[in-house]
Amino acid sequence: MKKIKIFIAGHSGLVGSALYIFLKEKKFNLITATRSKLDLTDAARVKRFIRETKPNVVINCAGRVGGIRANYIYPTEFLFENLKIQMNLVNSCFENKIKNVILLGSSCIYPKFAKQPIKEEYLLSGKLEPTNEAYALSKIVALKSLEYYNRQFNTNYLALQPTNLYGPDDNFHAINSHFIPGLIQKFHLTNLNKKKIVEVWGTGKAKRDMLYVYDLADAICFVLIKLLQKDKKLLKIIKKTSFINVGSGTEHSVKFYVSKIKKIVNPKAVIKYNSNFPDGTPRKLLNCEIMTKLGWISKTPLEIGLTKTYNWYLKNYKK
Repeated sequence: MKKIKIFIAGHSGLVGSALYIFLKEKKFNLITATRSKLDLTDAARVKRFIRETKPNVVINCAGRVGGIRANYIYPTEFLFENLKIQMNLVNSCFENKIKNVILLGSSCIYPKFAKQPIKEEYLLSGKLEPTNEAYALSKIVALKSLEYYNRQFNTNYLALQPTNLYGPDDNFHAINSHFIPGLIQKFHLTNLNKKKIVEVWGTGKAKRDMLYVYDLADAICFVLIKLLQKDKKLLKIIKKTSFINVGSGTEHSVKFYVSKIKKIVNPKAVIKYNSNFPDGTPRKLLNCEIMTKLGWISKTPLEIGLTKTYNWYLKNYKK
């Protein structure tokens, strides 16, 4: 594995940091670049970087991410920044003849009211959730570009579409984060401030499939090795679809997750749901049959993942 050079774009983020640790343990030769060294929205700089470093594999974990509020307030930033990053990397890889490319998408690419569990074939079969439409569109364009490259130039580019993620190195801002890190922050602050009430946006009825980020890193590594080995089953799948779902295979209501976080962080807290805020997509359970048939399933139980996430927060996050 030491001879295989892998460029992880966005190595310091939630997914990138977990993947970096995971692949480092597998003895891969990893290439990284900070934002100050490489602006991924600058096409010329990205192309030069790929040409000079000559990676065997490029995995994109970079991008602008955020919760419902951030997506709704800054749609143009979510659309254009993510489009630039993804397309700059894909185009640069193609022009520099990089054969192995993996992009990370999101389950929000699917229609708001898609049939559950959501299969890859449901893409573009209905309207998107308005609160994160811009982000979803950027991911859809990226994965469709992989499909076009594969069809036109016989490449084997692939996008993985993970479900909702949580884990160490997440954004724990109480307002601009995704709901699990945001809730961890809120419940923790009630401990510090000796307050009882924790406000949760929405009704709590929406259901979500949550995946511990190190399970996603495991899935990426699993697919990566199959790509490097030119696994016939995977290559056959890529010819049919340029993207594959990755999830835990189970879903729970937001209320369920809130109760688990409350138990771990502050059992004495009082929960108040604010229905003036939207719930977002009612359900979002991914059909992960393709990954299961390839031989991968998630491994981390929810309570263990949440406990590890909170312990990391206690050690690393600035109050």
